[in-house]
Amino acid sequence: MSQARPLPPGVERRRELRLQRRNERLRNAWRLLVLLGLSAGLGALLLREGWTLTSAEQVEVDGSRHIDREQVIQAAGLDFPQPLLSLEPGRLAADLQDTLPVEQVRVSRWMAPPRLRVDLVDREPVARAQRRGANGLEQGFVDRQGHWMSARQAQGLSAAASEGPLVLGWQERHRPAISAMLQTSERLQADLRQIRFDPNGTLWVQSTRLGEVRLGPPDGRLPRRLEVLDHLIETLPPHLQGKPLQAIDLTEPEQPELALRQPPKAPAAGP
Repeated sequence: MSQARPLPPGVERRRELRLQRRNERLRNAWRLLVLLGLSAGLGALLLREGWTLTSAEQVEVDGSRHIDREQVIQAAGLDFPQPLLSLEPGRLAADLQDTLPVEQVRVSRWMAPPRLRVDLVDREPVARAQRRGANGLEQGFVDRQGHWMSARQAQGLSAAASEGPLVLGWQERHRPAISAMLQTSERLQADLRQIRFDPNGTLWVQSTRLGEVRLGPPDGRLPRRLEVLDHLIETLPPHLQGKPLQAIDLTEPEQPELALRQPPKAPAAGP
């Protein structure tokens, strides 16, 4: 029988190197699997034990004179223990703003030590308001966002609102338009005395300088109508200054219609 010839030294060396590299890759793969397993376990332990709200004391509420921690926890539907990373600050803030009588909500998560911080801005009444409810005409207030506030909610805060305009015919569907009216220029806000919604939804305002102004439907053109109204208040045309205005129609803001109040007719002279 013929005997196998020994491999040349160079070939044998290359075979040993390939074997060493393969073994090293296997060892590295096992090390990676072990590290991943340890990381996953530590991460799960940290999420379960470290970044977890275990009691109500870890919920901090600031900025409100009326809303306390228990009300926030109840409105947010928080149960303890609560994994902190399972809470989405943006969604939680939106839910709280829809539920609580506040103007603004900001929610932030803090990891060390784990806690949830909720900053609130209370609603402040800026104008008096009337609406028709189940028991007849109701008196109340609105905040800068147009939300209805009862007299009880505005108790002790309504002094500044008495200087603002009176909102007549408040309905929830009119809230965006009311908010737009209450956040206009300081000049326009100071000039407005009344904001009125007819039963059909037509918006009217009572201006100190211009009198009755029809703004039409509270639709997407309302901001443009308010710009024109603000301009008219600032620069009433010279030929109208000093003349009694009966009404202004800004339904078509690019073509305002102005009506002058007719002077009373002189009584006919007797025979």
